[in-house]
Amino acid sequence: MSANENRIARLLASIRKWVRRYRLQLILALRVTVGALLAFAAAQVLHLHLPLWAVLTSLIVTQMSLGRSLKVASDYLIGTFGGVAYGGALAILIPHESEWALLAVLALAIAPLAFIASFRANFNVLPVTAIIVLLVPSMQHVSPAASALDRVLEVSVGGAVGFIVSFLLFPSRAHEITIQAAADMLDLLADGLSRFLEDHTRELDLAERRRIQDGIAAALARLNITGAEAEHERSARLTSGPDTGPLLRTLLRLRHDIVMLARAVGCELPEEVAALLTPPLKKIQTAGRDYLRACGAALREQKPAPPLGDVDATFRDYIDGFGTVRRSGLTRDMKSEDAERLFALGFALEQLREHFAEVHRVVGECARD
Repeated sequence: MSANENRIARLLASIRKWVRRYRLQLILALRVTVGALLAFAAAQVLHLHLPLWAVLTSLIVTQMSLGRSLKVASDYLIGTFGGVAYGGALAILIPHESEWALLAVLALAIAPLAFIASFRANFNVLPVTAIIVLLVPSMQHVSPAASALDRVLEVSVGGAVGFIVSFLLFPSRAHEITIQAAADMLDLLADGLSRFLEDHTRELDLAERRRIQDGIAAALARLNITGAEAEHERSARLTSGPDTGPLLRTLLRLRHDIVMLARAVGCELPEEVAALLTPPLKKIQTAGRDYLRACGAALREQKPAPPLGDVDATFRDYIDGFGTVRRSGLTRDMKSEDAERLFALGFALEQLREHFAEVHRVVGECARD
């Protein structure tokens, strides 16, 4: 193979890798573009006065996942209809030919709707719609009723086009995105577990602990958002996937376990205690990390969870060793702070053992039939 062919092959491989990495973003860009063009074409065919609003509504409604598109579309349409009804009623019932009268009507339109929107961020469109209904008639010389009707038609066309494009053109289900996000979080939890147990007698420095915990917290926040969108899909019967609620709750419990683990490590152990507890802790570090990563891979491929037996055995070994330490009174000569951390570590690992069993169950529930 010549040098030019090698360069072309490497370039094509890099492009394929880039496309795979940003697949969802590229699909979203395509859907947004197609939706905006179709919304503009539909507005032109229907002779709407302001095609701009149809195009903007399509842009707003076309989201990364179908569940998010459904939520945004419903909120935006409800807010629009409410703003149209209120703004149209003010425009029809209160004369506002002079500038001062128009200012007064605008104040009446904006203040109460802005107050309502302050409680529901997804209703920010309420005051915007009312302002459009009030001001457009003076700019286009149409009646307030005609302005309100145009606004409803423009938003309805844009919203319908945006949702249909999201549904038909490379649809991304929020359920699938949630599963992928859960798998990513399991990888982060595995890394955190491994780092904190790597040397249980030494605390990680503050910057490293924050990096690990902040990464897990950010992943959990993303997971909660996509999980809510997945539930919108399920309630609208747009997906047949299993309920993601148990999976999200289990990962939240694992997150709490990692927080407790981070606070518990760092105690100096007497030689006899270290001889009993260090070997099983090393096994938990390796087996627990590998098991969480294997569960993440199983989620991505929608396969059953890997067997739990070997991991559970490592936890039992530690619990048995910890029981021997307690019964033998080996903690009596330890510093109070070290003893407290040792007992906290034992509690955290007992919780981890229980939640590993839950991970095994919920990953199995998410497996493809």
